Amino acid sequence: MSAKILVPVDLDHADLIQPKLAQARDMLAPGGKILVVTVLETVPGYVSEFVTHKPENNLTAKVAEKLSGLVGEADDVETHVITGKPGVEIPQFAEDHGCTLIIVGSHRPGMRDYFLGSTAARVVRRASCSVMVMR
Repeated sequence: MSAKILVPVDLDHADLIQPKLAQARDMLAPGGKILVVTVLETVPGYVSEFVTHKPENNLTAKVAEKLSGLVGEADDVETHVITGKPGVEIPQFAEDHGCTLIIVGSHRPGMRDYFLGSTAARVVRRASCSVMVMR
């Protein structure tokens, strides 16, 4: 049983959110919290200087609203939207918030994953807590 479980989600795979939440609830200690986080990848600096309209704040609010809607209201769940590279930010978020378990989703790897590595693999390598990989 874990007191604080991190469930990172990719909104492009919203269908995986509820199964991951169900798994997290099965492993959650009484009175524990599930932190659901999605990561908005940042635009590289060399690109952002050419963009005159910077919608980051509006985008973050819209993503937070969508995430809350997909997760639903529950006393044991908090939602968070962070920015950066998912493979770096997810383990850091877990450490910063005292999470004892991260539940990540995985998919069948494509060619890109063989060359660059998947987010799940990066989280497993960098996390200081236990990581459960769900298929």
